[in-house]
Amino acid sequence: CGNGEDTASRPRRWGNYPDPGGGIKLTLGGGIKLTLGGGIILALRQEGGGIVVATDLTPPWCIERIEFSQSASGQRQLHLYLTFPKGAKFKDEAGVECAVYDTQPRTWQHLSFFQYPCFLHARVPRITTSAGKVKQVPVAWAREGSGVTLLFEAFAMCLIENEMPINKAATILGVYPNRLWTIFNYWIEHAFERDDQTHVTNIGIDETSSKKGHDDVTLAADLDARRVLFATPGKDEATIDRLQNHLRSKGVPPEQIAHVSIDMSPAFIAGVTHNFANPQIVFDRFHIVKLLNEAMDEVRKAERREHQELKGHKYTFLKKADNLSVKQLAALAELITLYPTLGKAYRLKELFHDFWDFDDKEQGLAFLFYWCAEVETSGIAAFKKFVKTLKSHWSGIINYIEAKFANGVLEGINSKIQLAKRRARGYRNIENFINMIYFIAGKLKFNYPAFQHRAKKVRWAHSGVPSFRLDGTAIRGVFRV
Repeated sequence: CGNGEDTASRPRRWGNYPDPGGGIKLTLGGGIKLTLGGGIILALRQEGGGIVVATDLTPPWCIERIEFSQSASGQRQLHLYLTFPKGAKFKDEAGVECAVYDTQPRTWQHLSFFQYPCFLHARVPRITTSAGKVKQVPVAWAREGSGVTLLFEAFAMCLIENEMPINKAATILGVYPNRLWTIFNYWIEHAFERDDQTHVTNIGIDETSSKKGHDDVTLAADLDARRVLFATPGKDEATIDRLQNHLRSKGVPPEQIAHVSIDMSPAFIAGVTHNFANPQIVFDRFHIVKLLNEAMDEVRKAERREHQELKGHKYTFLKKADNLSVKQLAALAELITLYPTLGKAYRLKELFHDFWDFDDKEQGLAFLFYWCAEVETSGIAAFKKFVKTLKSHWSGIINYIEAKFANGVLEGINSKIQLAKRRARGYRNIENFINMIYFIAGKLKFNYPAFQHRAKKVRWAHSGVPSFRLDGTAIRGVFRV
């Protein structure tokens, strides 16, 4: 049991415990070293009819007993009971050693010992601080209010980070999904609160959904850092109000935002205009191209009603010529010759794409005037409707030439989110969904313990016996259980 000595200089204390049973056999004449986190290091070796245990707990904590028992359901479990000597003192926030006022029993689930669940038990002391207040002493192996150890949480986050749905991770860890969601949400919120967003100047805004046909979520991304800054339920003007309030709380004044890339949603336009000080609104290139393709497809559908030969050629007209196969190019050349209206529409569609290559604003503006005049001359109704949309959003389209920003970053982020959504078969809870977005695309920095995926062989200087570090992963052929 620890007695206040410096752990770096003192030898590990050995205690003899009866064999806890369960058929544990230590082979190769050596032992094992278990790192439980928070300064708990156990070294086990077999001597005669019992197991010898060395601990490296931070004083005054020490191991009272170890039990390998069977639960009511018949499952074997490893229980470690921690205690401290009578009269031990603990430091308060001011660094003053204080006497124990009382204790409260606590239990934490730890990573499994091989296939057996492992639990830590301790009577956690409350002390009378130097300020005269009664406070509970924090323990090194778990955060306050958590029913699991820090290494358990780190392993859980490791599974989620490797794209495992939370329900499946919960099954592997032997806990209810709600407990895992609580752990996950804590670390996301903790990292999000510390996230530095003070250098943001260019943002893109788009929406996604938590489940097909269900709640919409508005995303705001840093177009330079290519990461999600903020996510909030809804897709109305109020979402931009919440975005502006969030940026203010992160030390980003409205006038710092130079460019905002959005689609042509009236709610987004009104929200950005109202909340930000003269930003350059840049309408999303991909959204404009989508509207152009819809106009092209509308022309094709009108011709298709009279000419069966156009069946199956939707993407022959929607794809760029550079992306068509030799067979599709031959079919395209034949169809635009046979159907002049389709030929005019396709030429206008392809011609419009030249706009994105302009670097000079005056030249780009002149090109748009020319292109709109060509549409009026063609008399194609679907394209004339598209021109009306262009003219009502003229400045935001022209701004693209200088900014060259588009929501392609958000489209890529959205594809990652949709993949996670399909793996999880949707998210019933909108807050869980938003936190998963931050985890996937927020590039947050977490400070939970790093989890070691591979066992590492080390030398123990005190005994000269090979030992193995076990942070919850299987050790290769060292034990038989």
